[in-house]
Amino acid sequence: MPRTEAQTQRWPGAALALCGWPALAATALPDGWPLRWIPVLLFVTFGPGCALLLPLPRARQLGPAARIEVVALAAPLSLSLATLAATALFLVEGFSVTVFLASLAAFCTVAAPLPAVPLPAATRGAAERAKPASGKHAPGTGL
Repeated sequence: MPRTEAQTQRWPGAALALCGWPALAATALPDGWPLRWIPVLLFVTFGPGCALLLPLPRARQLGPAARIEVVALAAPLSLSLATLAATALFLVEGFSVTVFLASLAAFCTVAAPLPAVPLPAATRGAAERAKPASGKHAPGTGL
């Protein structure tokens, strides 16, 4: 049975909602193993930002500028959220790696099903696609 569009759009959201929990589980591995720190590093660097920025509606129809914008903003946004979480945990004297990763994983679980943050390039691209293709250029553009 072929999948509907709604079913195929749920998978990226579900993957983003659950992406932090394997990173938290990886902390149970012995110290120094790459299978321990690689998932944690990737999750902290990209997980929360991607949960806020993706899945974008109609992601297949977005232009290259919007896709580049998502990639460019995911890491700084994730690292900013991780810094805020770590600072808050230090201020309440409750910081541990487990609590830190659990709070970020819970944030991703809550944020992933919500609508994505609107991006300027995605909005501009949608507006540019909506213009009629009459072959005439917009006045004042010089094109």
